[in-house]
Amino acid sequence: MPFVGLGCWKAAKGVTENVVYEAIKMGYRHLDCAADYANEVEVGKGMKKAFDEGICTREQLWVTSKLWNTYHRKEHVPLAAQKSLDDLGIDYFDLYLIHFPISLQFVPIEARYPPEWTDLQSEPNAGKVIFDPVPYRETWEAMEALKESGKAKNIGTCNLTCVALMDVLSYCKVKPACNQVELHTYLNQKMLVDFCQLNDIAVVGFSPFGAKSYIGMGMATNEEDCFQDPVITKIAGAHGKTAGEVCLRYQVQRGVGVVPKSENVDRLRQNLESVSGWELTEADMTDIAGLDRNRRFNDPGSFAKGWGLPVGIPIYG
Repeated sequence: MPFVGLGCWKAAKGVTENVVYEAIKMGYRHLDCAADYANEVEVGKGMKKAFDEGICTREQLWVTSKLWNTYHRKEHVPLAAQKSLDDLGIDYFDLYLIHFPISLQFVPIEARYPPEWTDLQSEPNAGKVIFDPVPYRETWEAMEALKESGKAKNIGTCNLTCVALMDVLSYCKVKPACNQVELHTYLNQKMLVDFCQLNDIAVVGFSPFGAKSYIGMGMATNEEDCFQDPVITKIAGAHGKTAGEVCLRYQVQRGVGVVPKSENVDRLRQNLESVSGWELTEADMTDIAGLDRNRRFNDPGSFAKGWGLPVGIPIYG
């Protein structure tokens, strides 16, 4: 799995096809997708254009997608996976992840897709989250069957803590190949990263620029922008790099993959090239690690207050 991928979260439908095509053309070989991003059809069109032009083959591309919360029952996992495969126009995933350790009531694909978080239609529950307490083990065993079928070369998790991963490891026949979690300058998650690496579970960090992904959504403030942090700007200046390049290099240098998102061609190229040809010093790595605030921006435990998360649901990573 290439260390730097193109994150497709929040990529608008009108530009996604071209962004994916341009990214592949400039050398990206890792695409991070999900049913919930509502743009897998457009991602597929961008890939097909690149394949048709001979820029790369399907086998040279790493495609990740994710199982949404409403498809956790064993009979729904293959349905959701096939829908994503059809939308992407491919026969298999390189990696298929369980998006959240939160199981919601099933929504038929023909009724609403993607289903998102809340029931938008059914009265009297319109606007509410309807939970369906499916054991994580049931979902994982359905993921293992998906791997056995050849539809997913690798399977993994998102947003699991050490404790939740230990539970999966206690019963799995196929252990998670990857755990994708929020990681950035202000959320180091050292214990989790160390645990995964000790157990040969790859780690991919989403939102590697931290607040940048969330300010426009009202989930972060400008004061939380790590690009303005004096430690980051000082290190960037010393190396002749941007703050963004420093943030990506830090994660990759600690053995973590990153999936930054951009719709700007120049920034796409900068993100791809930022992790090679130079290194942060040991002192730089220590200084950046010291910036950890345990600040999580993308946390249902916070922004989903009032949803009434049931007791016993796995803790979000």
